[in-house]
Amino acid sequence: MSVPEVSAVVGAGTMGPGMAAVLARAGSQVRLHDVSEEVLDRAKGGYQLATQALDRVEAPAAPGGSVAFEPDLGQALAGAGLVLEAVPEKLDLKQQVIAEMENHLADDALIATNTSGIPVTAIAQALKHPARFVGMHWSNPPHLIPMIEVVPGEQTADATTAAITEIIRAFGYEAVTEKEVPGFVENRILYAILRECLSLVQRGVVSEADMDTCVKWGIGYKLAVIGPMRLLDMAGLDIYSSVASYLNPDLSASTEVPEMIKERAADGKLGMKTLGGIYQYTPEQVAERRAEIAKGLIAVRKTLSSL
Repeated sequence: MSVPEVSAVVGAGTMGPGMAAVLARAGSQVRLHDVSEEVLDRAKGGYQLATQALDRVEAPAAPGGSVAFEPDLGQALAGAGLVLEAVPEKLDLKQQVIAEMENHLADDALIATNTSGIPVTAIAQALKHPARFVGMHWSNPPHLIPMIEVVPGEQTADATTAAITEIIRAFGYEAVTEKEVPGFVENRILYAILRECLSLVQRGVVSEADMDTCVKWGIGYKLAVIGPMRLLDMAGLDIYSSVASYLNPDLSASTEVPEMIKERAADGKLGMKTLGGIYQYTPEQVAERRAEIAKGLIAVRKTLSSL
């Protein structure tokens, strides 16, 4: 299966422009929709940046692709064979949006949600035809991280899961099919790592900056090349068994949000968007850091793609 001739992305915030750029690059005529004219206008700049990044990673470009910024939902969905929902992470909002979307779509159109953790089955309760609905979780930034989690709900048809997987592979991304669990696989692994990182920083074992260095050049560097299951084989299951026998009981098992996060969030220190979170920033530093991150992701993707 190829990428649909016409597709739509509903939600032009953080992820929408990058997702639209990837689909357009693969030859699809994409309509990017948002209820906010301001968000939709801002998305034009995000789309241009995503397109430039795809140029830099030398992503293949198929003919016929385009992106239109469409404020009318009906016009955005007209003739679409695939629709990606990328609205904010609120169950009632997602249910409202996909129910409205369904009224404008042909019976054979596929509907996918980019939720990062809300159960697909719960969202699908708003649909008349949930068999064509599936989780399609992109990583941020979606135009640079070429892996998507495919998560069928309880009523998702096998044919829908297979079709989404084929579409993902058609535009050159890796598709990982999973069973439905809270947070899905990628975020569960990420949050397990973050829990231990925050625990060690809070305990004064290591500074924030040294933690970043340790993870970036330690496990991060290795895991970018060797997946965790392959890493076990490389290290030896006997070695893992020995270390895990004394280390696992000492790892953080907290079920609470770490105090350092709760305190800073309560003070309005939310990260780069408020110029302060774990670190402090000036507006210029935020722009510099974001550019550095994009440059690094581009370099790593080009290297990994060559292996």
